[in-house]
Amino acid sequence: MNLATIPNGTPDGQLVVVSNDHTYATIPTGIAATLQEALERWGEVGPRLLMLAAALESGTAPGIIPFASREAMAPLPRAWQWLDGSAFESHGNLMSKVFGMDPVPRDRPLMYQGLSDHFYGPHEDIPFPTEEDGIDFEGEFGVIVDRVPMGVPVAHAANHIKLLVQINDWSLRAIAPIEMKTGFGWIQAKPPCSMAPIAVTPDALGSSWRDGRVDLSLLVHWNERKFGAAHGYAMAFSFPQLVAHAARTRSLVAGTIIGSGTVSNENFREIGSSCIAERRGIEMLDEGAARTAYMKFGDTIRMEARAVDGRALFGAIDQRVVRG
Repeated sequence: MNLATIPNGTPDGQLVVVSNDHTYATIPTGIAATLQEALERWGEVGPRLLMLAAALESGTAPGIIPFASREAMAPLPRAWQWLDGSAFESHGNLMSKVFGMDPVPRDRPLMYQGLSDHFYGPHEDIPFPTEEDGIDFEGEFGVIVDRVPMGVPVAHAANHIKLLVQINDWSLRAIAPIEMKTGFGWIQAKPPCSMAPIAVTPDALGSSWRDGRVDLSLLVHWNERKFGAAHGYAMAFSFPQLVAHAARTRSLVAGTIIGSGTVSNENFREIGSSCIAERRGIEMLDEGAARTAYMKFGDTIRMEARAVDGRALFGAIDQRVVRG
């Protein structure tokens, strides 16, 4: 099942069920007005949305309308909670080596709590105050859960993953080291993230939802040039493990989004990267200095994950960086 949110003049937008080819949609009137509402009542609402999705595919759903991903908001335009992991060891190990940090711990996931009151839509221009802050993209996969009880075991955590999403976690690299040294976490270095237009149920990925991981490549094009095609299966910790980690000492509210961290593979020199910082790190190791600059105003970034049949399952994030 494919879900999206279209503008209706409110901060949370209007929930719609989208066809598998992403060309048509229907409003789930009388079921749920927003994705947040649907997640809070998923036990009741989920099956009804699935029935509506089947009717949409057969052409019998009421009020079928065209769907334009360029006009869509983020599937969850604002969330109660955004928790971002760093589950790809190749990325963490490279960054640690380049910046002389302590080795990344392998016995527990890395995770921080970030800004969640706004997620950019997939085709919005993204404003920044200055290029000097080191504007960088970070391609990720993520999950959205219903209410998760405190202390949920990994074996049960998978049952709480209701939707999968694709995320661009914007980062300001010049500010990040300054804030890291304070020990208080990121504020200025982590502006709002962007989200691809479609949130999908795990079954929509078929065999590409494997071992609690997205078994797909994330294709990244910077200024229309291929930058990376790292594979999502290489997570050292699965999404159920990340959910259980986040819920160890607290329950998670329905609508919590949990990210994988930058998608990265050990053979990053061959397949490319999902962020500029990783590319710069490789250059520092191989050539003694970074030569790839961060983003400039007017630059574009496109990210999408395609299924084995060529469909962009989440749609695409396709954005331009502008002066704020």
